Amino acid sequence: VPHKEAVFKTHPMNFLNERTLKGTFFGNYKPRTDLPEVVEMYMRKELDVEKFITHSVPFSQINMAFDLMLKGEGLRCVMRMDE
Repeated sequence: VPHKEAVFKTHPMNFLNERTLKGTFFGNYKPRTDLPEVVEMYMRKELDVEKFITHSVPFSQINMAFDLMLKGEGLRCVMRMDE
């Protein structure tokens, strides 16, 4: 995920050669149909989710989690409800 100030640049010729630029959120992920399989993969230890977690903070510090996200420093932040 790019930083909120990130800029995408390309040369105009890229669009004159019948090329297409497409964007997507979450890689076209469909939670309703895709999430059950992801959970099963995690439970079978086929998917290492922990390597994607960059921070773990208590819920009382939720503003810090948003700051990390806005600065582009937090890929995935787990909010703990232990306080």
